[in-house]
Amino acid sequence: MKRFGSTAAALFAAAGLAACAGMGGGGGGWQTLIDGDKGLENFNRVGDANWRAEGGTVVADKGKGGHLVTKGSYTDFEIRAEFWAASDTNSGIFIRCSDPTKITATTCYEVNIWDTRPEPKYGTGAIVDVAEVPVPIANMAGGRWNTYEITAKGAQLTVKLNGVQTVSVANGKLPAGVITLQFGNGAKDAPGGPIKWRKVQIRPI
Repeated sequence: MKRFGSTAAALFAAAGLAACAGMGGGGGGWQTLIDGDKGLENFNRVGDANWRAEGGTVVADKGKGGHLVTKGSYTDFEIRAEFWAASDTNSGIFIRCSDPTKITATTCYEVNIWDTRPEPKYGTGAIVDVAEVPVPIANMAGGRWNTYEITAKGAQLTVKLNGVQTVSVANGKLPAGVITLQFGNGAKDAPGGPIKWRKVQIRPI
């Protein structure tokens, strides 16, 4: 998890509570943020990750770290996200971020993707500093395509990885905010593996 300052505060202020103008529709109320290599226009960027469309995905694999940040704010919702990670990838989906330019596990709920996190109880499938997974981690993401299903309804937060519930917890600290997709470095800022997204959808509930 990498932290970023508020250098883009003015950029996000006007868009923070707006709907994502470029989002495509989806069946059953689903809104599509990423579909293959389409969708980068639905996000603002924080940090220096080299986000790009490549090979039918949206991918990042270089830089000190960064986030794709939704242009809209969300309260209660479901997320479906298909992603590919290496065993040393440090990534995640940050939800209900209270400040779209200061993205941390304190200002957001960080649903982690990091099989080799130095503190494994907050590795893949966990919500950092909020909901732990059993150690050793049973549900890893590295080296394959995976699906995250994340539900935030009131204070209840539930995460499923490949259909298996990893955590479910009540925490009302953060009621609403933007959602981000992360690319980060590994332990002690060593280079981390790539993250690829090929489908990201959200449905307000």
